[in-house]
Amino acid sequence: MKSLSFKKRVLGQGMTEYIIIVALIAIAAIGVFKFFGETARNQMGGMAMELGGKDGGDAIKEAGNAADAAEKEGEEKNLGSYNGGNTTTSK
Repeated sequence: MKSLSFKKRVLGQGMTEYIIIVALIAIAAIGVFKFFGETARNQMGGMAMELGGKDGGDAIKEAGNAADAAEKEGEEKNLGSYNGGNTTTSK
């Protein structure tokens, strides 16, 4: 009977690890879509307009502008600017 209890505990541990990994991937995906979501929407809109026989140039230009804005925002946020750029030294 002990082996059955141990087996359930091991399976539960594996499921917990799986849930944690899925949660981390979801958080990373949310961060990526926060930066590049507008770009992706504009590109898809431009492609849909082109497939429909309309000019999608404006939507594609907006996608480029959104990508530039996301790149600039990403450059401004790094480990050097973490905590407002404040550094403390202890002596």
